[in-house]
Amino acid sequence: MKKRNPGVKRFFFLFSLCLCASVVSLSCGSKPIDPRTVVPGDALVYLETRDLGAALRSITESDAFARISKKKPDLSAISSVKMSVAVTGFETSEKAESPDGSILNFQPRFVAVIETNAWSWQTTSFIEDKLGEFINDVYGGGVELVVTRKDGGEFYVWTSQDGRKAFALQQGSLVLFGNDETAIEKCQAVRRGEAESIAKNPKVTDGDRIAFGYVSPDGLAQLANIEGVSIAMEAGEDAEVKSFIARVLPEILRRSVTDLAWSASRSASGIEDSYDIGLNPQVAQVFAPALTSGNAKGWDTASFVPYEAASVTRYDLADARIAWQSLLNTLQTRTDAVNGKLISAFSVGLFEPYAIENADLFLVSIRGPLTTVKLDIDSDDVAVIALSTDIPALKKSVAKEISFAKASEKIGDAEVWRSADGNAAVAVIGYVVILGDAAIVRKCLASGQGGKNFTGNSASAALGSSSAAIASFTGDAETPPKLSAVLGEPSETKGAQPIIAETRFDQTGMQRKVTSDFGLVGTLIAQFAAEAVQSPQ
Repeated sequence: MKKRNPGVKRFFFLFSLCLCASVVSLSCGSKPIDPRTVVPGDALVYLETRDLGAALRSITESDAFARISKKKPDLSAISSVKMSVAVTGFETSEKAESPDGSILNFQPRFVAVIETNAWSWQTTSFIEDKLGEFINDVYGGGVELVVTRKDGGEFYVWTSQDGRKAFALQQGSLVLFGNDETAIEKCQAVRRGEAESIAKNPKVTDGDRIAFGYVSPDGLAQLANIEGVSIAMEAGEDAEVKSFIARVLPEILRRSVTDLAWSASRSASGIEDSYDIGLNPQVAQVFAPALTSGNAKGWDTASFVPYEAASVTRYDLADARIAWQSLLNTLQTRTDAVNGKLISAFSVGLFEPYAIENADLFLVSIRGPLTTVKLDIDSDDVAVIALSTDIPALKKSVAKEISFAKASEKIGDAEVWRSADGNAAVAVIGYVVILGDAAIVRKCLASGQGGKNFTGNSASAALGSSSAAIASFTGDAETPPKLSAVLGEPSETKGAQPIIAETRFDQTGMQRKVTSDFGLVGTLIAQFAAEAVQSPQ
């Protein structure tokens, strides 16, 4: 079986390198250049920060960072440093892991444009010492460096022992760094006036923010192909299922999503990452009314969510059945008739983890918000909590493996029915129904009948008061220690950063707002710690 190597993360990792490694003492040098005006207009993916120091201080000066790190870095040297990163293409390679499997690696061809605002000799020192040391480490040592004159500047080529290369071009205080020489040449063509820059793209805007990103239609198309293959590789052993996902998912994404813009800003609650996802007009016109919020008052089932839940999602939809049918029908129209029928068949499997066999019947038998729960973020085990005034109809929607002839057990005031193998369960307590993994169902019942529950988590109020159609909480325990290792000194304090995501739809597309302690920028920087111990493939 082929396994996925997250090569796309290399791009984000190298972006975080640029965020972390600019530690030279900066001062006034040659006339600064706006990195945005150097990036080619046909870049597939584009990221920028107009003030590197401010972007990092939004993380390191927060109370959340003070809890996870014994000290914070002095970032005064990189105030007002501007940086842009562009992906100009992707390369796919396959590396044999064993006789029975291999790793697929998606390597972005990228260029980072950094205006250091430094004297030329200071910039040279940064390239030869800091950047060179980093490249030598991730390539496993023994890297050879060759420096030549090119385009009125110094051109650096690092070559690893296995032939991999990295490149940098220094022109005064400006540095162009990347893993593909042609990407740097494209930037030079923009500087010579031979090609347009990304600065002329109306989607690349200015604003009060710490970072910004944009994915073009062509970029989304290529990322859709990559994501389709990646998901297919994780879809079990069935070759037909893998082939279907790898073929159809990219087609649906390409025909549904037009472009994507991201911005990060500081707020009283932490860092807000806002994603503006453009949708095909036909798709948007269906989703906007169908996936509208039900504007529920309160969150009646929050007490049944275990306090230790790693992931909680609250679906507050005006009509859950219409929302599901609209989503399913739209996906079917984004491909041909044969694949549309297969989508309908495969969609049944999305409800199987919740012990639901008939999605339509289940959705018409409930009212108010739906809540899904995971206790382990890396596990497939889930449960769903809902309110129902038609328990007999709801029971008919449940998988046949669960018999309602006689309750398997009583837990407090709740009746519980389990499948023959004991893995799935359905519980009813008054109007509350809980379906899914048996262990999680039991946990939810214990929480709702006097146990410690999610209402004691600060995220509960945020989800319960959200006006979004979809609002979710995730406890991210991986980012904080990695982030403090890169930017500070890890403290003894352990804990997860809470991530609250809200998703809304309108006539233009989908808007997603994610609030967390450290934001996407923090996640990118954490990749520095996660990836630095591995040599890029």
